[in-house]
Amino acid sequence: MTPEAWITLGVVLAAAVALVRGLAGPDVILLGAVALLVGLGVVDPGDAFAGFGNQGLATVAALFIVVAGLTHSGAAVMLVDPLLGRPKGLRRALGRVMAPVGALSAFLNNTAVVALALPAVRQWALRMDRAPSKLLLPLSYAAILGGTCTLIGTSTNLVVNGMLIEQAAAGGPDLGLGLFELAKVGLPCALAGIVYCVVLGPKLLPDRRSALGAVGDDVRRYTVEMQVDPEGPLVGKSIEQAGLRSLPGLFLAELQREDEVIPAVEPTQRLTGGDRLVFVGVVDSVVDLRKIRGLSPATDQVDKVQASADRRGLVEAVVSDHCPLIGRSIREGRFRSRYGAAVIAAARGGQRLEGKIGDIVLQPGDTLLLEATPTFHRQHRHSRDFFLVHLAEEAASPRHDRAYLAIAVMAAMMAAVVFGFTSMLGAAAVAAAAMVVLRCCRASQARSALDWPVLLTIGAALGVGRAVADSGLAAALASGIIDLVGDDPRWVLAGIYLVTMLLTSIITNNAAAVLITPIALAAAAAVGASPVPFAVAVMLAASNDFATPIGYQTNLMVYGPGGYRFTDYLKFGAPLNLIVFLISVLLIPWAFPL
Repeated sequence: MTPEAWITLGVVLAAAVALVRGLAGPDVILLGAVALLVGLGVVDPGDAFAGFGNQGLATVAALFIVVAGLTHSGAAVMLVDPLLGRPKGLRRALGRVMAPVGALSAFLNNTAVVALALPAVRQWALRMDRAPSKLLLPLSYAAILGGTCTLIGTSTNLVVNGMLIEQAAAGGPDLGLGLFELAKVGLPCALAGIVYCVVLGPKLLPDRRSALGAVGDDVRRYTVEMQVDPEGPLVGKSIEQAGLRSLPGLFLAELQREDEVIPAVEPTQRLTGGDRLVFVGVVDSVVDLRKIRGLSPATDQVDKVQASADRRGLVEAVVSDHCPLIGRSIREGRFRSRYGAAVIAAARGGQRLEGKIGDIVLQPGDTLLLEATPTFHRQHRHSRDFFLVHLAEEAASPRHDRAYLAIAVMAAMMAAVVFGFTSMLGAAAVAAAAMVVLRCCRASQARSALDWPVLLTIGAALGVGRAVADSGLAAALASGIIDLVGDDPRWVLAGIYLVTMLLTSIITNNAAAVLITPIALAAAAAVGASPVPFAVAVMLAASNDFATPIGYQTNLMVYGPGGYRFTDYLKFGAPLNLIVFLISVLLIPWAFPL
């Protein structure tokens, strides 16, 4: 190898060790590696940072905003909730979780899908009296498997495809993949993975409660009134069908219908428009309650707060003994007019407060749950009227009136790509802009949706990958693999897959894919094979890691909420790694001729 190749190898190995030991974030480590390679003269600065203009990276960024539009409009929940249902038995529950999540992940970024589904599935498990650990790891696996079925299912696919397109721009053949081409291999892998989890999951997955504790452990219990929207989707449904029975940390205390009060609500009770439901529960459950489509706060004071619903959030405020409204009811004290916030729930010493919200007479120490704009928090966090003012996280109400618009935007994006009207990047960029223009999400929410550490990691990894190729290291390593397994393209492809899979299990999937892709392309050229099947092998191997929590971001996301241990992944995920490897190396040469 050349001196530049040895230097590159040393930098890559040092970066891998730093990633494994967690010395810093992947973005910091890989940016440092790129800077070091530039400083040592291995790669030109323009080439090193050209990865930040990669089509795959730009597409990933645009898709983050598309997902934000689906999330903040409530469209994603609208698509998933009906599919979950209320199955009997753990195996049916696993199937009901994995099938819709896998399908969604084929078209949305799988990290965003898990972020959206995780709290819902966890609460769903608690409502069914199941340990979340029986469902959350299959949730991650379903997102991973679904993401390998289309070009846009995971950022890894987009990045590697972007490298193929760049090769064409450099004078090579046009090798970019179509939207559904990966399904010829990814779909059989996904089906096999779902069958594996459904059949063996109940036996192999641990029955362990989350390290985060039960929702009901919170001592702050609020009384909150919600109203059934007359034109909403809950009208005519029973309490059980609407998902309002046995909510974790929340129970339905009574139903008020005109002058009738039903104190013990049966699960078969049908809802009608205008019904007022009185719930008692903890703040996290109240936040989730507000996001249910077809329910709205019963107090009309909420509508009088001068801001749209998606700009308002929940704020907890503890009333001090200096508050001028002490001894007066919320209505008499004109709380909304004075503070620009509406009281939607109240708690006092963990006991339920009888009567309507407006009739509650305030006392020092009362904890109020307010619907307000961020301005309230800034103005009153140091006010003498309140002991404590605290923002409830992720409390903004979805814009349900924009849900169908968001779904239409996503469908149009998919149609534009499928029928060849534009590239994936063009369709994603237009869809991202449409989500903001049509107010499916605000500009601030779109900016927040951009996962900068992920984007920086991809861009920096592309720079390191360029150095691996330009320094001659890729060709040298490819030659080593060929010397080890022979020059049969099938064996070389299997070797590339195994190397990528092992590297992914110890560093990030995108970093592994970008580092191995130049080696895979060099190996294909050395044995006289098409580079496409080798690139596909890298895509699948880098995405399908099930044996470690650090190999793929979604595995790490469920680690804490599921109360898992490292050995749980190895025990349950390693056999699935082997199954997907065997299916992939058998089908890739058939689907993408060597």
